[in-house]
Amino acid sequence: MTNIGIVSYGAYIPRYRIKIEEIAKIWGDSPDAIKNGLKVYEKSVPDIDEDTATMAVEAARNAVKRKNIDTTRIEAIYTGSESHPYAVKPTSTIIAEAISASPILTAADVEFACKAGTAAMQMCMGLVKSEMIDLGLAIGSDVAQGAPGDALEYTAAAGAVAYVIGRDELAAEIEETYSVTTDTPDFWRREGMPYPEHGGRFTGEPGYFKHVTLAARGLMEKTNTAPEDYDYAVFHQPNGKFPFRVASILGFTTKQLKPGYVVPYLGNTYSGSAMMGLAATLDVAKTGERIFVTSFGSGAGSDAFSITVCDCIEEIRNKAPTVQHLLENPLYLSYGMYAKHKRKIKV
Repeated sequence: MTNIGIVSYGAYIPRYRIKIEEIAKIWGDSPDAIKNGLKVYEKSVPDIDEDTATMAVEAARNAVKRKNIDTTRIEAIYTGSESHPYAVKPTSTIIAEAISASPILTAADVEFACKAGTAAMQMCMGLVKSEMIDLGLAIGSDVAQGAPGDALEYTAAAGAVAYVIGRDELAAEIEETYSVTTDTPDFWRREGMPYPEHGGRFTGEPGYFKHVTLAARGLMEKTNTAPEDYDYAVFHQPNGKFPFRVASILGFTTKQLKPGYVVPYLGNTYSGSAMMGLAATLDVAKTGERIFVTSFGSGAGSDAFSITVCDCIEEIRNKAPTVQHLLENPLYLSYGMYAKHKRKIKV
């Protein structure tokens, strides 16, 4: 059996933020009620000239830098997002050119709401395991959308995470993966619509909790493991409450969640959400420790991973910005500047 896993990883978070209070005062909402309900206190905002592609490039460059990877070895790039800058023109080819991996064997964009990035990881795993490619690059990147005044506006954030998947010199071995998918329309955006729509409170039970618990339990059954066999756990973070609730349902503890729990001061980076939590966990995890990860994407589905940290993590950990470093020294925006940055103001 060929071991497959993470050779390197990199993240990118814009420096700009907006506090929940700033959004709440525009719409007449109670900031305390919003913060207590969502457990999110501020969120990242892209710069005026940033989009899914530029953030994905930065995350990919950090992944390459962390391991000093020869980019000609990267033969597949898959970018998961629900905010690709072009409807017809791949983001992944832009990234290939930007990191000098072009011409490349295969590249494509992936769409599955907030789990598109983890689906890209699975695709790269399959290509590496079959020996069709040497290294694959899987990215989750989003400038998340939320209509003005909608509940999503309090959490829809910006960020990107990139994982180099291979078989040698692993920073973390992906021991197994398990997925669950159904046709559950809890969240959607039609072609040409600027903002997504959602089923509000009905997105929780039939969407998030059903699929995350099914995928997580399926993986534990497949690997004959239990929550206590893992040192860390990461679940998709659409808000600050859902990860803790699903962890409690499954039997994971607050201590296991804390290292990867970044949503309160970041927001929901959509395709980068679970991947960002994993990156934050890899930033502190030690050799031999195990990480349990489960993403969720509306529409709906979940990908679960059982991961063991390897020796190489110690060599590469501090050679690119950590998630914690990227969260530091934010620049706060007024709602007017936030609206300008997010292009909510049309001219």
